[in-house]
Amino acid sequence: MAGKIKLLSALVFVAFTVSFATARAAQVSSTPRSSGETPAPRTFGVENGKFVLDGKPFQIIAGEMHYARIPRAYWRARLRMAKAMGLNTITTYVFWNFHEPQPGVYDFTGQHDVAEFVREAQSEGLLVNLRPGPYSCAEWEWGGFPAWLLKDHGIVVRSADPKFMGPARRWLLRLGKELAPLQLANGGPIVMVQVENEYGSFGSDHSYMEQIHRDIVDAGFSKSLIYTADGPEQIPNGSLPGLPAGINFAPGNAPKAFATLHKLRPDGPFMATEWWDGWFDSWGIAHHTTDAKAQADELQWILAQGYSISIYMVHGGTSFGWMNGADMDHMPYHPDVTSYDYDSAIDESGRPGAKYFPFRDAIAKATGVTPPPVPVVDPPIATPPVEFKESASMWQTLPQPFMSEQIQPMEDLNQSFGYILYRITIDQPVSGDLVLDELHDYAKIYANGALIGTLYRSNQQNQIHVDLKDPKNRLDILVENSGRVNFGPEIRDERKGITKQVTLSGKPLTGWQIYSLPMSDPEKLAFRDADCTGACFYRGALQVDHPGDTFLDTSSFVKGMVWVNGHALGRVWSIGPQKTLYIPGPWLHPGANEVIVFDLDGAPGRTAAGKTKPVLDAPVQKP
Repeated sequence: MAGKIKLLSALVFVAFTVSFATARAAQVSSTPRSSGETPAPRTFGVENGKFVLDGKPFQIIAGEMHYARIPRAYWRARLRMAKAMGLNTITTYVFWNFHEPQPGVYDFTGQHDVAEFVREAQSEGLLVNLRPGPYSCAEWEWGGFPAWLLKDHGIVVRSADPKFMGPARRWLLRLGKELAPLQLANGGPIVMVQVENEYGSFGSDHSYMEQIHRDIVDAGFSKSLIYTADGPEQIPNGSLPGLPAGINFAPGNAPKAFATLHKLRPDGPFMATEWWDGWFDSWGIAHHTTDAKAQADELQWILAQGYSISIYMVHGGTSFGWMNGADMDHMPYHPDVTSYDYDSAIDESGRPGAKYFPFRDAIAKATGVTPPPVPVVDPPIATPPVEFKESASMWQTLPQPFMSEQIQPMEDLNQSFGYILYRITIDQPVSGDLVLDELHDYAKIYANGALIGTLYRSNQQNQIHVDLKDPKNRLDILVENSGRVNFGPEIRDERKGITKQVTLSGKPLTGWQIYSLPMSDPEKLAFRDADCTGACFYRGALQVDHPGDTFLDTSSFVKGMVWVNGHALGRVWSIGPQKTLYIPGPWLHPGANEVIVFDLDGAPGRTAAGKTKPVLDAPVQKP
C-alpha cells in the first residue's frame, strides 16, 4: 500500500542471504550531443551491497507521486517541486484499473500517458522507480485491480489462479510495450521495477511471486533492477531469493527496521522503499497529521547512514472521481476520502507543505548538495458562489433496467463504479424484517417512492423493519459503491451492490428490475429550471475571471459526487473530515464553468463557492 504493515501472528522467519557483489549493471548508450559523438555508457546496479550508478556509489533519494492523482498539465510542476526538495528519483505506481477499464481495452493517452510522465521525470533530471503491480494498494480503488475481474465469481486474486494470472500477465506485457523502452539501458530513466507489492503482509506463496517476477521479465523489464518491498518482519514471506528486498515502515522505526533488514539481508542493498511521511484519511475519522521535525530528523539519520529511501508520499495528490480505496482495519469497513493530501511534503495542490523545507534542509545537510530553487506557484483563487438553478431527479433519469430473478452485483452487469438500483413489486401487504445479505456498501431504501431507511456496511447494518400496507408495493434499494477495499484478505470478495440475496420476513425476494447507474456522463441529463428534493442532480455555473486552483466548498451538500466541466472531482459526505474538493486551474476556463452535483439527500437552494484553502480537517460525525 502505502499503508499498513500488519504483523502476522504465525510468522516464520527465514533469512534469505543473497550476495549482490556480481549483480548485473545495466548498460546504456546516452543520446549523442552531436553527430558522430561517441555515446557515454551509463550503468545502474548493485555492487558490494550498494547501489551503483555509472560506476560510482549512488544513494537513491526518492519520493513517490502518482501521475493518475495529478492533472497532466501539472506533472512537470510537481516533478520540479520534488527535484527542488533534493530528490534524485521519482517512484510511481501504475494502476492496472486506470489503464484497462474493460478487458482488452487499454488507455495510454492524455491523463493515462504514463510514458510521458516518465519522460518528463527524465527531462527534469530524475530517475524513476516503477511499481507496476499488478497489485498496488495505495488507498486506490481495489488496490489497482480492474473491477471486471470480479465478474468471474471463481477468481482468486493475488494467487496463482490461472483466471487471475492470465489477465495479469496480459496487462504486464502490454505495459511493457509502453515503458520497457524507457529503462536506463535503453536511454530512459527507469532504473528499478518492483514485483507485486507488500505481498508478505498478504501471503507467502513464493510460486505466485515467481510467476509475477517472470511476467515482469517477459514484459521487457529485465534491464532494470527488479526488487520486492515488504514490512521488515514480512520479508521472508514476500521476498524472492536473488532479488533485493526493500522495507516499508513508519517514521520512528528506522533503526529497528534497518536492523531487521541487516539481519535478514546482510549483503544489502539497504533501502526504505516506503517511508510514510503522513497518512490517509477516511470518512468519519479525524484528519491525520504527523510531526514534521521528528520526521526531518529521522530522514537525515537514514541518509547519514548511507541508506537509500523513497518518501511515501512526497506528493499525494487527489483520488479523483470514484478511485478512492477503502480499509478494514479500524472498523468493519471505512472508505477513504477523495483527497490524498496525506500530510505529505508537497500538499494536494502542489505547494510546499509544513514538511517541505525541513525535509529539504535535512537532505541538503546529509548530502552536502544544494538543491535547485523552489518553484513559485500562483496562489489559489476564490470564486463567487455557484447557484444551482437547474436540476434533474435521479428517478426521472433511470436507464432501461436489467431483468433478473436473483439479485446481481454491479460487476455482473459490467459496471465498476457509481450506484445500482434494485426494484421489485410486491403484490400484497407485508410486514417484517428486510435483510440485505452482504450489502456493499451504502443503501437508501424506499417504499412506494418514500425513503424508509438507510443502511451502511461500516455500521454492520443489513436490515430494517418494513410495514407495507398497500395491496401493491414498489420497493427500491439504491446502493452506492463507496470504494473497494484495497488492503488485506477482504480484497478477494469486494463485489459491489447486494452480493447475495434480499429477504423479507425470512423469505427470499425474486423477480428484480436492476438499474445500472455508473453516472459517467451526467452532463447529458435533461436538466430543467425546477426544484428537486432527494436523490437529485444539480447544475450551476462557476464564474472565473482568471483560472487558477481553487477548493470547492461542499459543506452544504450531504452525500454524493461533484463534476466540473466534465471532470469527476470526487465524493462529498457531510460527516467529514473533508469539506472541500480540489479543482485544478487547468480544468477551468474564463467565464462560466459547469458544475454538477449529485446528492442522495438533495434540497433546492444550496450553493458552493471556490475557496483559497482546503478544508480537510473538519469535525467528524458518525455515519
